Amino acid sequence: MGLFVELLRAAAILLILWHVRGSDFFEEGKSDKEILDNLLVTTRYDKRLRPTVQDADFCCGMRSPSDPRTPGSSRQHLPGGPLTVNVSVLLLSLASPDESSLKYEVEFLLQQQWFDPRLKYSNKSEYEFLNAIHHHNDIWLPDTYFIMHGDFKDPLIPVHFALRIYRNGTVSYLMRRHLILSCQGHLHIFPFDDPQCSFAMESISYEQTAITYVWKNDEDTLRKSPSLTTLNAYLISNRTVTCPTKSSWRGNYSCLKVDLIFTRDRAFYFTTVFIPGIILVTSSFITFWLEWNAVPARVMIGVTTMLNFFTTSNSFRGTLPVVSNLTAMNVWDGVCMCFIYASLLEFVCVNYVGRKRPLHNVVYRPGENPVTQGDKNKRETSGPNEIVSCTNCGPNPCTHAANNGCATEVRKKEPPHPIRVAKTIDVIARITFPTAYAVFLIFFFIHYKGFS
Repeated sequence: MGLFVELLRAAAILLILWHVRGSDFFEEGKSDKEILDNLLVTTRYDKRLRPTVQDADFCCGMRSPSDPRTPGSSRQHLPGGPLTVNVSVLLLSLASPDESSLKYEVEFLLQQQWFDPRLKYSNKSEYEFLNAIHHHNDIWLPDTYFIMHGDFKDPLIPVHFALRIYRNGTVSYLMRRHLILSCQGHLHIFPFDDPQCSFAMESISYEQTAITYVWKNDEDTLRKSPSLTTLNAYLISNRTVTCPTKSSWRGNYSCLKVDLIFTRDRAFYFTTVFIPGIILVTSSFITFWLEWNAVPARVMIGVTTMLNFFTTSNSFRGTLPVVSNLTAMNVWDGVCMCFIYASLLEFVCVNYVGRKRPLHNVVYRPGENPVTQGDKNKRETSGPNEIVSCTNCGPNPCTHAANNGCATEVRKKEPPHPIRVAKTIDVIARITFPTAYAVFLIFFFIHYKGFS
């Protein structure tokens, strides 16, 4: 009996000494390591267990986990409801896009905050928070993973996360991530489309009954770093939402989604594709103002513009995304080549018509109507239905049918001279080609710009 009393007394003394040591442990001068070593001792902290939820302990702008348990779920009983993890994203940089594959590189900081009552420490400590980066493997962390993205890029430096524990038990976990996002774009209207890049985050093992992800402070857009680097990636808008049920990979897991909407550098495409194309097409129209028989000049302009357009189009097409359907760039290249080729065919037609031998030995005099060789005043015998000029009408000229018996001089309706026909074709082409091309330009830019 006396031995038993002595053992109880010794145990009480050890308990008192441990308590005194524990209370002194959080006095000023203690390092992060010393405090964390005490907090994370295996007899009082097990990282395999999810933190318990205590609504009264939420503070510091964090949202309280008020979501009820999912109806019908009977896998586990979770006192206090699911643990709420507050998420925020800070955008750091956007790298140059790979437009041939619709991939964009994005770098950001992902911050997750939650409350773990097991990690509270005394207010007597001088530290506002503890730097727990070296205790990363000893603390419970949400198993957050990314879905609907392209590829990860390895961090530039080994340490790419931060872990802080505040006095009230709030844990802040910051990760640096570099993703190559696979984006969705309307390639049939390229380059007038606005690609959308999305990625989402959810827990890989905890269902909604265990963990709920929420955007910190209900933010609906990403925060951007003051030193944000874009590198030819033009971000026009972004949004942070909860994953829609129909687009979520697993409906019974909490999920958050980030949408990044980019636009393309339209000025680049206008200066390298559209404006050079307009110049080459309109240059092919210059041949309509040259003489019909200026063969070297008209052939050189037609062939040169055709070759230049082919060269420009082929060199740029190698960088475009490969799709099987008709795109805006296909329409642009096809129509422009048709106009250049049509102007070359117009010259061929004009040259062919102008070189034809005229009928009835008609002589072409510029500025005059074609006339028949010989004496204009020669009187000829006319047919009964032929219109002739009558010489018996006095000082005023008149015309009659040939069978009215008056003295006449014949005025025959001769066919137009081939040279005049060729020149007429050129005059018509001067109006129709530029007008048709202008109509195409208006329709093209209004039509495809309307889809963006």
